[in-house]
Amino acid sequence: MSSTEPSIVHRICTLCEATCGIRVHTADDERGRRRVTRIEGDPDDAFSKGHVCPKAHALIELQEDPDRLRTPIRKTAEGFEPIGWDEALDLAAAKLGAIREASGPDAIALYRGNPTTHDAQSLLYWNVLQTALPTRSQFSAGSLDTWPRWVQAGLMYGGFLNTPVPDLARCDHLVMLGANPLASNGSLMTAPGIKKRLEALRARGGRFVVVDPRRTETAAIADEHVAVRPGGDAALVLAMVQVVVEEERVDLGRAEGLVEGLSRALDAIRAYTPERVANASGVDPATIRRLAREVAAAERAVVYGRMGASVQAFGTLAHWAIDLLNILTGHLDREGGVLFPLPAASLAFAGPTKASGFEVGRAKSPVSGYDEVLGEWPMAAFAEEIESERDDRIRALAIIAGNPAASAPNARRIEAALERLEFIVAFDYYVNETTRHADLILPPTAPLSHATYDVALLHFAVENVAKWSPSALPPEQGEQEIWRTLLGLAKRLMGLGAMSDEQVDAIVVSQLAGRVLEGSRFAGEIEVEEIVAELGDEPGPRRLIDLLLRLGAYGDGFGRVPDGLSVARLEQAPHGIDLGPLSPRLPEALATKSGRIDLAPERILADLPRLDRWIDAGPDPRLSLIGRRDVRSMNSWLHNLPSMVKGRERCTLQIAPTDAARLGLATGDHAELKGRVGAVVVPVEVTDAMAEGVVSLPHGWGHDRPGVRLSVATARPGANANRVVDDALVDVPSGTSVLNGIPVEVTRVRAGGRRGDRGRGRGPAPTA
Repeated sequence: MSSTEPSIVHRICTLCEATCGIRVHTADDERGRRRVTRIEGDPDDAFSKGHVCPKAHALIELQEDPDRLRTPIRKTAEGFEPIGWDEALDLAAAKLGAIREASGPDAIALYRGNPTTHDAQSLLYWNVLQTALPTRSQFSAGSLDTWPRWVQAGLMYGGFLNTPVPDLARCDHLVMLGANPLASNGSLMTAPGIKKRLEALRARGGRFVVVDPRRTETAAIADEHVAVRPGGDAALVLAMVQVVVEEERVDLGRAEGLVEGLSRALDAIRAYTPERVANASGVDPATIRRLAREVAAAERAVVYGRMGASVQAFGTLAHWAIDLLNILTGHLDREGGVLFPLPAASLAFAGPTKASGFEVGRAKSPVSGYDEVLGEWPMAAFAEEIESERDDRIRALAIIAGNPAASAPNARRIEAALERLEFIVAFDYYVNETTRHADLILPPTAPLSHATYDVALLHFAVENVAKWSPSALPPEQGEQEIWRTLLGLAKRLMGLGAMSDEQVDAIVVSQLAGRVLEGSRFAGEIEVEEIVAELGDEPGPRRLIDLLLRLGAYGDGFGRVPDGLSVARLEQAPHGIDLGPLSPRLPEALATKSGRIDLAPERILADLPRLDRWIDAGPDPRLSLIGRRDVRSMNSWLHNLPSMVKGRERCTLQIAPTDAARLGLATGDHAELKGRVGAVVVPVEVTDAMAEGVVSLPHGWGHDRPGVRLSVATARPGANANRVVDDALVDVPSGTSVLNGIPVEVTRVRAGGRRGDRGRGRGPAPTA
């Protein structure tokens, strides 16, 4: 087939965690330019089997978006102007280098946003830039999302990648807390076509229970919805564990002989009786006991929690309680329970080893003393580290695929902090709420214009699979793949500017090969020099992914396993390869120093007194704000695509009928939503899906800031919930910002009331 004829490329959609297989149809237009004509689900995909959500179809709009940047731009007194790639990289290196020389490496902050995880080249080559800028001032979206789960899993199992996931294909009883996968497509549970998987569970006689303050889209298809008070998940699940212990239903199953701290854990939870936690959690004692007995009695049960359980005041405790319940009822490492995936390309080389274990708090942030987690400070420390008057305060920022001015608490304070910085270089598609503050923006290519492999999310997949995703289109004129941009900046900062990209990339390959080989099953059988020679001379992420695959659990060991995996093997399987269902992996899946599961990590137990105070204080009389997901949204960055924002207004304040009546509100009215740090005006949506005392506003909106270049998004900007969410509230063990359960006031606004920011001063910071 000639290159001018229509063609179909099989790859994955990278816009959320589901990694759905898609068929991308391309053809030349009348000017001879290759374009995408249609995207559809791939019915032969080994994992998703044809499922896609609306985001996959929007990939075309992202590819064609006239607002998407194709070449670098820099800020001038008159606004942004184009700049060449070499000139841009020279400028970035000179500015960052000067700040490093004057104020030290810690004066430069690095921030990594969520989409980085979905793109192999961004993820792998951001590590190269981190090597070139060894700063302690590192941040990511993890402390707005995943840290409670990762800290808990790290402390119990030895590493954040050692996270068990639900075996959805074989479980017959599923309890889901604070998760809405019908909207999110799964989170730390990569499961394309989740609705069909949940329907199949019920069709085979299984039971499905959702615990959430809101009757979500997922709760609507469940057998039972339990409305928990925001922040009450830890108390609720600990009471379920207490019932299991009190009624002598403990059965460790495959964890027998592989746990330590059992007596300490049991002693710690005895006080959390259903009667004690009922008022605080909002769930009556009889329901708590029944839920616990059902989990214990089920042959194949799973208790799973996600965003709602994570980003609340007791996120780490909630995940500890969830895993305690799974372990003590014998459902860990059991088919139909929670199992440890075995990804084909593992990132475990970048984490702790069995010799070192998992540690939190090896250093403390300079201003407030937040503990370091996974080499980063929490976002709660971001603004204050810029506001500081220390000589080594943060003065510059390199940010990739992140938008903290929209996605981090106290957005007004974040924006003011960004204005104080001496230099910002952003790697992003758009001039958005954050990058409008940048001095230089270096855009990546659109997702369909580069090849990739999911090296991150398959660590949490409900099936073991592997799939190579070739590019469907060449980069447009003037575009540059992000790996080359990151490498180009890194080499300049390391004083290697005289070397070619190819020469520097060869060093990257050699160093990575040594690290991966050390922990590989092929260690001692092959030398680094042979690996480097076998990987070839073509620079870029393809050979790094090939390295991970070939030394991985299913790899060919560079010819030592004839049927093993490599990129070449995956290229011959365009629909991906099914590597089999999840299977029991204890004790090999553990990376703790002891080789055992720690049921009572000291860091987690130390947070129980804080939970006790919350339980004993009883419900806060104020309304409680939670977020919500939408299947057409992905945090803050898909709202410039017409198909993602068309139709009804999605950025609404949902409120229960009883609360609406008390406040004199009706659907279509506007209300002021006010918290400690600020206020916004939003349209009201009265719905019986909300529990009394709880209101919900989705995250990621507020595209009305001056200087934003998002023509579609600014026409329907919505309101930024993070102008209300309090940045002083954190989950103490992990440092994660509290995004759900925020005390707020809601008042009706007369017709013509202004939507958007009604910011207030910082005020006194409450204790976390």
